[in-house]
Amino acid sequence: MSDQMMTVYSMSDSTGQTAETLSKAAIRQFRDVQDIRHIPLPRISRAEQIDKIVTVLAQTRPCMIAYTLSVPSLQDVLIEKAAALDVPVVNLLDPLVQTIAQQLGTTPPRREDGILHHMDEEYYSRIDAVEFAIRFDDGKDPKGMALADIILVGVSRTSKTPTCMYLAQNYGKKVTNNPIVYNLKPPKELFENKDKVVGLIVRPEVLLDIRSARLHSLGLPDNSPYANADQVQRELDYARQLMDKLGCPVVDVSHKAIEETATEIIYLRYPKPITSRLQAI
Repeated sequence: MSDQMMTVYSMSDSTGQTAETLSKAAIRQFRDVQDIRHIPLPRISRAEQIDKIVTVLAQTRPCMIAYTLSVPSLQDVLIEKAAALDVPVVNLLDPLVQTIAQQLGTTPPRREDGILHHMDEEYYSRIDAVEFAIRFDDGKDPKGMALADIILVGVSRTSKTPTCMYLAQNYGKKVTNNPIVYNLKPPKELFENKDKVVGLIVRPEVLLDIRSARLHSLGLPDNSPYANADQVQRELDYARQLMDKLGCPVVDVSHKAIEETATEIIYLRYPKPITSRLQAI
C-alpha cells in the first residue's frame, strides 16, 4: 500500500448525488484503510472543465474518477483525457443500463443532460423536506412534530441533525429531531406523536470519544461533565428510559455511517417484508 493518500473523485454533470453515494459505499468497504478520501465534482457541464480538472487531479496520484456523466460527448472527453494521463476511470451507470437493455432486448435509451434529476414533483418534495428539517431542527419548535413523517430523539452527538438532513434529501421525508437532556422533561408533543418516533442510541465508550473530540476541536478542557464517563452513562440510561416510555424503535448509531442509520430508520418506519417485495414476481 502506498504511503500517499488515495483519492476517489466522483464526477457528474448533475447534482452528483448518485456518483457520490456509490463512491462512498465502495470506499466504506476499506474500513481498515486510513489513507483514502472522497472528493465530489458535481455539475461538470463543459469539455473544457473536464480537460482542466483531469490535468490537475492527475497530479494527486494515486487517484481515480468514478463518473455518472449523462452526455456522451462529455464521457468521450473524460475517457480520452484520462487515458492520456493514465488516470483510472469507472463508469458507474453504463454497465447497469446495458444489462437492463440486454434483458429487454432493446438498445439503451438516448442519454440526456441531467436525466437523473429532472425538476419533478419528487425533486420539489425533497427541497420542502430539507427546509422542514432546518426549520424544526434540534427541538426548535415542538409543533413541527405533528407535521413530521419521522421524529428522531437522542442525547447530544448521536447524529440527529445530519440524519434528518439525509432522510430529507434522499427520501423526501419531513424529519424533526428532539434532544434528550438528562432530567429535563420532554415536550408533550413527543408523546402525542410517539408513533413517529425513532430513538438513536450509541455505546457509552463511543459517545465519550466523540464528545472528547468535540471539546478538543473547540479548544475546551476534556474534564467537562459533557465528556465525563459517569455523566454520559446517566444520560444514556435516561434516554433509554424515555424511549421505553415512548415504546419507539431504537437504532444503535455506534460506528455507523449516516447512510446506514437512515436506511435502518426507513425500514423501521416503513417496513416492507421481503415476501411483499417478491409478490410481483
